[in-house]
Amino acid sequence: MEHIPDALKDLTPEELSAWLLDAARLWLAHDGLWFQAVEQQSSMEEAITADTEAWRRFSPIEARRIRERLGLEERCGLEGLARALRARLYSLLNEDDMTLTSKSLVYRMKRCRVQEARRRKNLPDFPCKPVGIVEYTTFAQTIDPRIQVRCVTCPPDPTPDDAYCIWEFTLE
Repeated sequence: MEHIPDALKDLTPEELSAWLLDAARLWLAHDGLWFQAVEQQSSMEEAITADTEAWRRFSPIEARRIRERLGLEERCGLEGLARALRARLYSLLNEDDMTLTSKSLVYRMKRCRVQEARRRKNLPDFPCKPVGIVEYTTFAQTIDPRIQVRCVTCPPDPTPDDAYCIWEFTLE
Protein backbone atom coordinates (compact mmCIF):
# COMPACT_ATOMS: atom_id res chain seq x y z
CA MET A 1 0.00 0.00 0.00
CA GLU A 2 1.19 3.48 -0.77
CA HIS A 3 2.03 5.92 1.99
CA ILE A 4 -1.01 7.25 3.86
CA PRO A 5 -0.42 10.74 5.29
CA ASP A 6 -0.52 10.94 9.07
CA ALA A 7 -3.32 13.51 8.82
CA LEU A 8 -5.62 10.80 7.38
CA LYS A 9 -4.69 7.82 9.55
CA ASP A 10 -6.83 8.64 12.58
CA LEU A 11 -9.88 10.12 10.87
CA THR A 12 -13.31 8.76 11.69
CA PRO A 13 -15.38 7.44 8.74
CA GLU A 14 -17.39 10.69 8.80
CA GLU A 15 -14.22 12.81 8.74
CA LEU A 16 -12.76 10.70 5.96
CA SER A 17 -15.97 11.10 3.93
CA ALA A 18 -15.82 14.87 4.38
CA TRP A 19 -12.15 14.86 3.35
CA LEU A 20 -12.99 12.84 0.20
CA LEU A 21 -15.84 15.19 -0.71
CA ASP A 22 -13.57 18.19 -0.30
CA ALA A 23 -10.90 16.53 -2.46
CA ALA A 24 -13.50 15.98 -5.20
CA ARG A 25 -14.59 19.62 -4.97
CA LEU A 26 -10.97 20.75 -5.25
CA TRP A 27 -10.48 18.49 -8.28
CA LEU A 28 -13.51 20.05 -9.98
CA ALA A 29 -12.38 23.58 -9.05
CA HIS A 30 -8.97 22.90 -10.59
CA ASP A 31 -10.62 21.55 -13.74
CA GLY A 32 -12.72 24.71 -14.04
CA LEU A 33 -9.84 27.07 -13.36
CA TRP A 34 -7.66 25.26 -15.89
CA PHE A 35 -10.42 25.58 -18.48
CA GLN A 36 -10.92 29.29 -17.77
CA ALA A 37 -7.18 29.94 -18.08
CA VAL A 38 -7.09 28.37 -21.55
CA GLU A 39 -10.27 30.22 -22.53
CA GLN A 40 -8.82 33.58 -21.39
CA GLN A 41 -5.52 33.01 -23.18
CA SER A 42 -7.13 31.74 -26.39
CA SER A 43 -10.85 31.25 -26.91
CA MET A 44 -13.78 29.10 -25.84
CA GLU A 45 -13.21 26.88 -28.89
CA GLU A 46 -9.54 26.33 -28.01
CA ALA A 47 -10.45 25.61 -24.39
CA ILE A 48 -13.03 23.02 -25.48
CA THR A 49 -10.47 21.42 -27.80
CA ALA A 50 -7.91 21.20 -24.98
CA ASP A 51 -10.55 19.99 -22.50
CA THR A 52 -11.69 17.30 -24.92
CA GLU A 53 -8.14 16.04 -25.30
CA ALA A 54 -7.62 16.03 -21.53
CA TRP A 55 -10.79 13.96 -21.02
CA ARG A 56 -9.76 11.63 -23.88
CA ARG A 57 -6.68 10.80 -21.80
CA PHE A 58 -8.17 10.99 -18.27
CA SER A 59 -11.40 8.99 -18.74
CA PRO A 60 -9.69 5.67 -19.59
CA ILE A 61 -7.32 6.09 -16.63
CA GLU A 62 -10.25 6.73 -14.29
CA ALA A 63 -12.24 3.83 -15.77
CA ARG A 64 -9.36 1.34 -15.45
CA ARG A 65 -8.73 2.29 -11.82
CA ILE A 66 -12.43 2.05 -10.97
CA ARG A 67 -12.72 -1.30 -12.77
CA GLU A 68 -9.78 -2.61 -10.74
CA ARG A 69 -11.06 -1.15 -7.46
CA LEU A 70 -14.50 -2.71 -7.98
CA GLY A 71 -13.09 -6.00 -9.29
CA LEU A 72 -15.03 -5.72 -12.55
CA GLU A 73 -14.19 -8.01 -15.44
CA GLU A 74 -13.06 -6.33 -18.65
CA ARG A 75 -16.33 -7.20 -20.43
CA CYS A 76 -18.73 -6.52 -17.55
CA GLY A 77 -21.56 -5.09 -19.64
CA LEU A 78 -24.03 -2.41 -18.75
CA GLU A 79 -24.36 -3.60 -15.15
CA GLY A 80 -20.62 -3.09 -14.67
CA LEU A 81 -20.82 0.32 -16.32
CA ALA A 82 -23.60 1.35 -13.92
CA ARG A 83 -21.44 0.38 -10.96
CA ALA A 84 -18.43 2.20 -12.44
CA LEU A 85 -20.39 5.40 -13.08
CA ARG A 86 -21.42 5.41 -9.41
CA ALA A 87 -17.73 5.25 -8.41
CA ARG A 88 -16.55 8.33 -10.35
CA LEU A 89 -15.45 11.51 -8.61
CA TYR A 90 -18.44 13.23 -10.22
CA SER A 91 -20.76 10.94 -8.30
CA LEU A 92 -19.72 12.73 -5.10
CA LEU A 93 -20.60 16.14 -6.52
CA ASN A 94 -23.52 15.75 -8.90
CA GLU A 95 -26.89 14.06 -8.61
CA ASP A 96 -27.74 11.51 -11.26
CA ASP A 97 -30.02 8.58 -11.88
CA MET A 98 -29.85 5.55 -14.10
CA THR A 99 -32.37 3.29 -15.74
CA LEU A 100 -30.97 -0.13 -16.62
CA THR A 101 -32.84 -2.51 -18.91
CA SER A 102 -31.68 -5.63 -20.71
CA LYS A 103 -30.84 -3.49 -23.75
CA SER A 104 -29.66 -0.12 -22.45
CA LEU A 105 -28.51 2.06 -19.60
CA VAL A 106 -29.90 5.60 -19.58
CA TYR A 107 -27.84 7.98 -17.45
CA ARG A 108 -29.37 11.33 -16.45
CA MET A 109 -27.42 14.12 -14.79
CA LYS A 110 -30.09 15.66 -12.60
CA ARG A 111 -27.83 18.17 -10.83
CA CYS A 112 -24.57 19.43 -12.31
CA ARG A 113 -22.35 21.67 -10.18
CA VAL A 114 -20.73 23.23 -13.25
CA GLN A 115 -23.99 24.19 -14.97
CA GLU A 116 -25.66 25.27 -11.73
CA ALA A 117 -22.76 27.61 -10.96
CA ARG A 118 -23.04 29.14 -14.43
CA ARG A 119 -26.78 29.64 -14.06
CA ARG A 120 -26.29 31.32 -10.66
CA LYS A 121 -23.99 33.79 -12.43
CA ASN A 122 -26.56 34.30 -15.23
CA LEU A 123 -24.20 32.72 -17.75
CA PRO A 124 -25.35 30.46 -20.56
CA ASP A 125 -24.91 26.72 -20.08
CA PHE A 126 -21.42 25.46 -20.80
CA PRO A 127 -21.58 23.71 -24.20
CA CYS A 128 -20.11 20.46 -22.89
CA LYS A 129 -21.55 18.04 -25.47
CA PRO A 130 -18.34 17.58 -27.53
CA VAL A 131 -16.34 16.99 -24.36
CA GLY A 132 -19.01 14.67 -22.97
CA ILE A 133 -19.09 12.54 -26.10
CA VAL A 134 -15.37 11.85 -25.76
CA GLU A 135 -15.50 11.52 -21.96
CA TYR A 136 -18.42 9.08 -21.77
CA THR A 137 -17.36 7.08 -24.83
CA THR A 138 -13.78 6.53 -23.67
CA PHE A 139 -14.93 5.81 -20.09
CA ALA A 140 -17.62 3.32 -21.14
CA GLN A 141 -15.47 1.55 -23.74
CA THR A 142 -12.66 1.16 -21.22
CA ILE A 143 -15.14 -0.54 -18.89
CA ASP A 144 -16.38 -2.74 -21.75
CA PRO A 145 -15.26 -2.19 -25.36
CA ARG A 146 -18.63 -3.44 -26.67
CA ILE A 147 -20.52 -0.47 -25.18
CA GLN A 148 -21.82 2.17 -27.58
CA VAL A 149 -22.73 5.69 -26.43
CA ARG A 150 -25.42 8.05 -27.68
CA CYS A 151 -25.95 11.56 -26.43
CA VAL A 152 -29.69 12.04 -25.95
CA THR A 153 -29.23 15.68 -24.95
CA CYS A 154 -26.45 17.84 -23.58
CA PRO A 155 -25.73 21.58 -23.80
CA PRO A 156 -25.68 23.34 -26.18
CA ASP A 157 -28.75 21.20 -27.03
CA PRO A 158 -31.96 22.17 -25.27
CA THR A 159 -32.30 20.14 -22.08
CA PRO A 160 -35.36 19.15 -20.05
CA ASP A 161 -36.12 20.88 -16.76
CA ASP A 162 -35.19 17.78 -14.74
CA ALA A 163 -31.79 16.95 -16.28
CA TYR A 164 -28.69 18.75 -17.50
CA CYS A 165 -27.70 15.95 -19.83
CA ILE A 166 -28.88 12.47 -20.76
CA TRP A 167 -26.74 9.66 -22.18
CA GLU A 168 -27.75 6.24 -23.47
CA PHE A 169 -25.38 3.28 -23.38
CA THR A 170 -26.07 0.09 -25.33
CA LEU A 171 -24.18 -3.16 -25.66
CA GLU A 172 -23.10 -4.02 -29.21
